[in-house]
Amino acid sequence: MGTRLTSVPGLRVGHWTNLDVATGCTVVLCEQGPRAGVDVRGAAPATRETDVLRPGSLVGRAHAILLSGGSAFGLDAATGVMRYLEERGVGFPTHAGRVPIVPAAALFDLGIGRADVRPDAAAGYAACQAAGDDVTEGTVGAGTGATVAKLAGPGGAVKSGIGTAARRLPDGTIVGVLLAVNAVGAVYDPWSGAPLALPRSTDSDRRPLVGASTTIGVVATTAALDAGGVSRLATIGHDGLALAIRPAHTSYDGDTLFALSLPTGDPEPAAPDILALEQAVVEVVAEAVVRAVRAATGLYGVPAASG
Repeated sequence: MGTRLTSVPGLRVGHWTNLDVATGCTVVLCEQGPRAGVDVRGAAPATRETDVLRPGSLVGRAHAILLSGGSAFGLDAATGVMRYLEERGVGFPTHAGRVPIVPAAALFDLGIGRADVRPDAAAGYAACQAAGDDVTEGTVGAGTGATVAKLAGPGGAVKSGIGTAARRLPDGTIVGVLLAVNAVGAVYDPWSGAPLALPRSTDSDRRPLVGASTTIGVVATTAALDAGGVSRLATIGHDGLALAIRPAHTSYDGDTLFALSLPTGDPEPAAPDILALEQAVVEVVAEAVVRAVRAATGLYGVPAASG
């Protein structure tokens, strides 16, 4: 089994990347409309269609998840994802036709590259066209302009990007994660304790820019979960962010995780080992953070952690 989000059957991932302006977007396609949840922990989120995923909502499902650069402007890319799905007859059924449900979250990358060029509907559509089983990591898609370690201000930032990881549990349950890591905090390897991305500046007069960060991502599993369970999966995933990003969930971040439940095979699958599942989610999220930093390449004068 590959170590990527698409190790969970039924998912495809596509990127749209513009290195010239240092932005991009990433789409996770799940056209079958699996049960979905969300948890927003950061104080500065840029999100779309999160309320339809909360327990008790009418819909509670998604046909794609969009992760985008461009701050709130980048949410426009969801229009292109909706158009792609509508053309294929995918969406929530209504008397007037199917309405694709595309929850989205955007990160702030306007401080690197050009601030006047952001992912738009055409970018979202192109990301869908590029979707497949392989997932490129690093400075691509929503992670193109992502940076971390901005505790002393953006001038001390280190490049980050897209990271993905997966694990199969002893009972056969698969957990997969994909993140775009754009945090104020520094990044550490939670297993060794070694720092991976520390601020390059220690000027105490410099401070992070409000709302200029955010780690966003998708957690998926083959475990059959109800509305409360899938939302809980998104919630527990944030513990993985806190293991690797220090600090996480700050007033300067808009950390948002989506969760998907895509059971396979048996129409009445066995109940998952919830404790084992939640432990795996935490660890796989932390691994994806580490991979996002290690896979990134420098851009616009922001160096990669690897030098």
